[in-house]
Amino acid sequence: MSHKTTRAEAPQELHPMDWWLRSERMPHIWCAGCGIGPTLYAWARALDSVGIRKDKVVYVSGIGCCGRGSGYLDVDGFHTTHGRAIPFAVGIKLVKPELCVNVISGDGDLFSIGGNHFIHACRRNVDLLVICTNNFTYGMTGGQLAATTLRGDYSTTTPYGNIEYPFNTPHLADASGAVYVARWTSIHVRQLQKSIAEALRMKGLRYIEVLSPCPVNYGRRNRLREVDDIAKWFWQSFEIRNGANTSEVEIEKGKPLILGNFIKREGKLSYYEELKKLEEKVKKAA
Repeated sequence: MSHKTTRAEAPQELHPMDWWLRSERMPHIWCAGCGIGPTLYAWARALDSVGIRKDKVVYVSGIGCCGRGSGYLDVDGFHTTHGRAIPFAVGIKLVKPELCVNVISGDGDLFSIGGNHFIHACRRNVDLLVICTNNFTYGMTGGQLAATTLRGDYSTTTPYGNIEYPFNTPHLADASGAVYVARWTSIHVRQLQKSIAEALRMKGLRYIEVLSPCPVNYGRRNRLREVDDIAKWFWQSFEIRNGANTSEVEIEKGKPLILGNFIKREGKLSYYEELKKLEEKVKKAA
């Protein structure tokens, strides 16, 4: 249960978004330079701007650095098993369709361990907002190779360089049927906030990839050791192409980092809406 029953109880002198935070649990555990904090800030600001009631918001997280986020936000949260955040979220949404259910997790949890769940949630168009903080590695468990690690990158399990091709996650979401697909970085906080707010106003499976620095387990193995080196790479490389073909937004070192709001499909019924239609059909046939 939330510990602040009214907004007036939130001590605004601590932080403008304290209404959404479990401030008694601060300071957080994330490393200096990590992009998870700015991502959650953008999410809280978006919730605030859309005007969603806090008691209707659910934050589902998986295992990894992002997994701790559900403990810091003052909303109902579920810290689930590794790779299973989406199935938990699907169950919540089907039982309580009036809730605003959000999955915020990392690339290892969503695409390496939980990739099958992601593509089927997109295919079914389940009414979820999925935000992936992609730091190109397993950040919390030691810096192993992930499904998003770039070719040539080093990790604890690729000490001679990665030879595998990474997922282009916006293209995967698009091809699997997501109704909203976007990509920003954690330093593009304003654009990210607006994108999340736009997604929150929609129904169906909405996916936003947030490229997130991990100076400790990714940066120090890939010549980006300083706390702001990855943020500088993002800033010096980004190019905004709203509406870009998602098959052309793969990430490669030395090439532009394509950001933007890529896909917005209107009129596609969500999985719950399809179930309600089926229910009415069965009732009429009985």
